[in-house]
Amino acid sequence: MLKGKVSLDVTQLDNFEYDMSKCIKCKGCTWVDHIYMPGVTFSTRCPSATKYLFDSYGAYGKMRIGLAMLEGRLDYSDELLKILYACTLCGACDVGCKRNLDLEIELTLEALRIKAVRDGKGPMPQHKKVAQNILTKHNRFGSPHQNRNKWLPAGIKPSPKAEVLYFVGCSASYTSPEIAQATVKILNASGTPFMLMPDEWCCGNVLYSVGMIDEARELARRNIEAVKKTGAKTLLLSCAEGYRMWKVDYPKLLNISTADLGFKVVHLVEYVDELIKKGTLKLANRVNLRLTYHDSCSLSRLSEPWVPWQGERGQWGMVSPTLERRRGTNGVYQPPRDILKAIPGVELVEMIRMRENAFCCGAGRGTKEAFPDFALWAAKHRLEEVKAVGAEAVVATCPWCKENFAQAVSQNGDKLKVFDISELILAAISG
Repeated sequence: MLKGKVSLDVTQLDNFEYDMSKCIKCKGCTWVDHIYMPGVTFSTRCPSATKYLFDSYGAYGKMRIGLAMLEGRLDYSDELLKILYACTLCGACDVGCKRNLDLEIELTLEALRIKAVRDGKGPMPQHKKVAQNILTKHNRFGSPHQNRNKWLPAGIKPSPKAEVLYFVGCSASYTSPEIAQATVKILNASGTPFMLMPDEWCCGNVLYSVGMIDEARELARRNIEAVKKTGAKTLLLSCAEGYRMWKVDYPKLLNISTADLGFKVVHLVEYVDELIKKGTLKLANRVNLRLTYHDSCSLSRLSEPWVPWQGERGQWGMVSPTLERRRGTNGVYQPPRDILKAIPGVELVEMIRMRENAFCCGAGRGTKEAFPDFALWAAKHRLEEVKAVGAEAVVATCPWCKENFAQAVSQNGDKLKVFDISELILAAISG
């Protein structure tokens, strides 16, 4: 809406009519500001615009497409659906725009997918298969639900009751069990009692990401109620995608603030960083590596707490009451870096695109499932940056990132090493 009542409700595309109509095609969503860039080699932030080299794939193109759809001037086609879904929803365009115009790009892109689903056109066929896995097997892989806790290492027993509840997630439960195993060993080494969910289900990340909001909302209610029944005060995750889902998208789905969840959502790096600084956990063993840290999108620019908002839009786009924009600058950036610097032997070198300007690995928000070639291209592009700064290894905070980088390294025949940060923390405390 150009004027009148407006909110951040992503189920109504007309909430973002102003945002779509006021895009000036400056391409701040695609290019990283020149003040951060030493050259043009790694100067773009948007994977889809960089890959497909056509305006429709950039946020500036999608804003015009969305406006045309809202006004009834454009109908669905196979190519339009590809444009909507060949996008990692990584938030880079959103933080880029908010350095200049404060338009709600990320929410508009989410609203476009929700509209596509409600109009009976979305999601992509590959997404429907994943959704069916989530709804019937409670994990995105379609693996047997009874195998969900088979990752648990011998000798470590979760507590029947504890203040910390570790939500493992589908990836660490089934395809990257080393992350879950490292996480519980770290908790055990620090003397932290922890629980597991009595019956853990998928967080529903893919459901929301592809626009299946009704199914995602139902799952959010179920999962939040399950956590509350345990009495846990802290929900701990070692998956950045799950972290964003619980901390940001669940509140968004239920029209509440992150602070109203009834428990605190933390990523492993936030928890471990605090333990180290308190002296509860000591990183004593050397890990002799020159490495670089990849800012996983959902732990960085997409991780700021959610606060619902509604009000009035008036002249020149001014809104009342004041809307505090989520600009990505308050993401979780320093804790993982402080942890890595605290490990003896580690030499941390930064990539050219870092923090809120980081280039997405390509795996998230339904991209890997429907566009695996695009996802791998994004990972390979990012790995070129890893090599350019002379790193021996890249470290991430999400199993989605680790798996996609590892596949890209394997295809390239590179000698780069790929780690989840939990593995390095464990190596530093146990040798």
